[in-house]
Amino acid sequence: MAVLLSAVVEVKTIKPNLTIAHRSHPRTYRDFFYVYPVISRRSHGLSIGINLTPNKVCSFGCAYCQVDRATPPRVSMLVLATLERELRQMVDLVQSGTLASEYPFNTALDLATRVNDIALSGDGEPTAARQFQEVVRIVQRVKRETGLQDAKVVLITNGTGLDRAGVQAGLKLMDEDRGEVWAKLDAGSEQYFKQVNRTAVAFSRILKNLATVARGRPITLQSLFMRLHGEPPPDVEIEAYCDRLGEILQSGGKIKLVQVYTVVRKPLEPWVAPLTDGELDSIAARVRQRTGLAVETFGGGKA
Repeated sequence: MAVLLSAVVEVKTIKPNLTIAHRSHPRTYRDFFYVYPVISRRSHGLSIGINLTPNKVCSFGCAYCQVDRATPPRVSMLVLATLERELRQMVDLVQSGTLASEYPFNTALDLATRVNDIALSGDGEPTAARQFQEVVRIVQRVKRETGLQDAKVVLITNGTGLDRAGVQAGLKLMDEDRGEVWAKLDAGSEQYFKQVNRTAVAFSRILKNLATVARGRPITLQSLFMRLHGEPPPDVEIEAYCDRLGEILQSGGKIKLVQVYTVVRKPLEPWVAPLTDGELDSIAARVRQRTGLAVETFGGGKA
């Protein structure tokens, strides 16, 4: 199908000249159960993560997944009082300069003293958390009481739970408080979607959820492309992917940014390998040409 064209936007490539802090992204910190800090290239600074699925249960089984599911989780459920206490402690560590004095954050001193965002993420799909709306309220309260009004609230999601009533209510709260949705879209066709994301969830449901949410607020799409059994994604798949972006736009959805990136840390499957920076740039250029959307690429040092 024909894809809606808009103004041409320059592709911005983020080069893989990374500090150690950029390369280290564990969802653990000290003895915290839910809250962790990372220096994120895609967030352009310090992100405080909240793990809403510490039980490691996910609706996707992505071939490139980097979550260690061989190690049993330390906790299997969310305790909101503990989550709020950890979030307040983490903000204090940042604001006091304590975090910036610790390795590896002392390798990125210019970034480690300012909270750029608070990210609702997880070792699984964060929208699966029954207390999603309550977590958003906690984040808003902590932001307000600690002077973090300028920090964004970001939901990082694979899209499967965006149609849940509690999630939709939480998104409305986020809309009032610098909220953003960063949603996964790694494929253009049902066949490739099943091959990469390996889920029983229908591709059509994901696409419907993304379009619905995008009609309510601009979203960022995060798309990971890779080699499968030595082969990069075929050209026909990239064309289909551009078609899906076009359909979201044509339905009235708003896409703020497309982030095109690849594998860096060890993936789940040994037959998954990263693309080159040149291959990522080629995909990004095609997306720009077909859709006119803003694109960032993250090569050999994805964060």
